[in-house]
Order: sequence, then C-alpha cells, then structure tokens
Amino acid sequence: MAQRLGYISVLQISDMHIRSTSEDTLLGVNTAHYFEAILDLAFAGKKQYDLILVTGDLAQDPCLASYQHILKRLEAYNTPCICLPGNHDDYHLMQKILNTEKVNCRKQMLLGDWQIICLNSQILGSAGGHLSKPELLFLEDCLNSHPEYYSLIAVHHHCLKSKTPWMDTMMIENSRELFEIIKKYPQVKAITYGHIHQAMDTTAASVHVFGTPSTCFQFKPGSRKFSVASTMPGYRVIQLYADGGIKTEVIRLPGQLTEVRAETQGY
Repeated sequence: MAQRLGYISVLQISDMHIRSTSEDTLLGVNTAHYFEAILDLAFAGKKQYDLILVTGDLAQDPCLASYQHILKRLEAYNTPCICLPGNHDDYHLMQKILNTEKVNCRKQMLLGDWQIICLNSQILGSAGGHLSKPELLFLEDCLNSHPEYYSLIAVHHHCLKSKTPWMDTMMIENSRELFEIIKKYPQVKAITYGHIHQAMDTTAASVHVFGTPSTCFQFKPGSRKFSVASTMPGYRVIQLYADGGIKTEVIRLPGQLTEVRAETQGY
C-alpha cells in the first residue's frame, strides 16, 4: 500500500448517481458506465490506495439493485472503502447493503498518522445540507479522543461557497458551527466533499478544502441557474503525509462528455 511510500493514499470518488439498471441514463449520461470507467482509470497500472472515500449521492434511484451494483464494483478492488450518504441516497438502505469488511459506512478510520472522520450532512427530503448536533458532537469526540492524529474530514455537502449561485443554495446551512469547532483543533488539516459536481481547491481557517468532480456529469461553474458542462468525469487522489502535509490532484477521463443533455432543467 501507499503507506510504505511514506504517505497515505486516498482515492475520492463522488456523486455516481447509479440508477436501478446499468442501462439507465441521467441527463443523457450512462452513470454506471462512467462509474466503472473512472474506477478502471484510477486503478490502471496496478495503482493501489489505502482507502477509497465515496462522498455521497451513490444512487440516483436508491434501491437494492443500485447499491448492489456499487458494492460489487468496489469489492473487486479489495481496498478499504467508506461510503457517505448524499441527498439522493437512502442511508438506511446503504448501511444495510454496504456492510462488508472492505466496503461499509463506517464513520471513522485511523490510518498511519491520520484520522478520517466522516460526517452525515443529509437532510431527509431536502437537497440541502445540515450537520446535526449529534454529528458535531461526534466530530468533537473524535478530535478529543485522538489529538495525536492529523485529521481529514469528509462530508457530502459543501461547506464553502462554490461561486455557482444555484448550487450554493444547497450547501451546509450551519457551516459556521463546523468551522468554529475546527478552529479549536489544529490537527484538522483538510475537509473534502462532493455534491458540487466540479473541482474546488481552497483554504479556510488554515484548513485545505477540496471539492471533487462527479463520476458522471459536471455542473457548469459560475452558472446562476441549473446548467451542465461537457467536462469529463473525474476523481481526486489525496496523499496524506506523516508530517501533516497534503498533496492532491484531480484526474479526469479524456475528451468531452458529448452525450450530456445541457438543456435539461434539473436532475
């Protein structure tokens, strides 16, 4: 594993929006096809990772078939994998099906000198995000219990504005509470999320903040109304070093996503 190279290697994928059958499309895009293509690219050349982090919206139509398809594909890589819920997911069903030794919905993992903390930002029946009091208490408990570990926080919804106005109506509504906690714990080095279907790399309160592309269609950055782009699907690789340092990059499939239906008004 990458730990032997002096760092923890995390593969982050997000927003797969898998439907009930592998032939179904969403906005003209075969989401199952691109989910598999992203995994093939990420693991090409016998690449290895210490963790696969799946940051929500695994399914578009959450059902037994969609989560079973995801489980089968992820299990094939024999790599520890944590799955977080997004606003499109059925978290109860996720926890029931994605519940194997390798692929599961656990909320915390210690890897080398790092602690991975996974938070649930889902609001039932809403596209927006919120961190409940139990989630914030869980975060503080993890940070208090393991002060010697650097920490990476993973969540589905974004906690900083993406500068895409229609999308920013659906960010974590109590992000300020999250950052008030983080400011008390200098071991927190990064927050990473999905939801925005575009890349983001910035800092806030001395913490790296990353947004990761979808494995299917992407949203057009800066748009005031719902709009999709022809940008190809992608994934993020995060390298976590023993001194608290971080290196990361977004990698995409080549070409343009010509089949995406840009005129569609929603998803």
